[in-house]
Amino acid sequence: MKFTGRLALSAAAGVFALAGATHLLAHGDVTPQPVDTTALPDIQPNNDTWLQHNPYRGNAKAIEIGQHAYAQNCARCHGIDAISGGIAPDLRYLELGDSGDEWFVQRYHHGSVRDGKVYMPPMGEILGQKAGWAIRAWLETVHEE
Repeated sequence: MKFTGRLALSAAAGVFALAGATHLLAHGDVTPQPVDTTALPDIQPNNDTWLQHNPYRGNAKAIEIGQHAYAQNCARCHGIDAISGGIAPDLRYLELGDSGDEWFVQRYHHGSVRDGKVYMPPMGEILGQKAGWAIRAWLETVHEE
């Protein structure tokens, strides 16, 4: 009888662990989707030098591209329409203007790693600066205080 109880308890613990793992892995490794930024003006002096201020702020085409790029690459963790479900920061509350740009470029370009764990990959290396600034332009349109 004791063995049967332990076996049942172990089985229940295993089912619980698997159910939790499936939920946690839902935001695991994802393949970044390419972003077509050919309709946007080139970034000067060149695309390799990271700007500190968004050159696409208020640009309607950049906002459109940014919305699609966000949905394809950011929403998995930061939430649909930038409404976070708690996995990652809610980007609607990111400061507007240059001060928000500074934080955004740091996280987007370099990612976020704590205690050896990658919380956000360096998307700037993957998607590029033009896509990043387009995403940032869109984020400013959904900003909340």
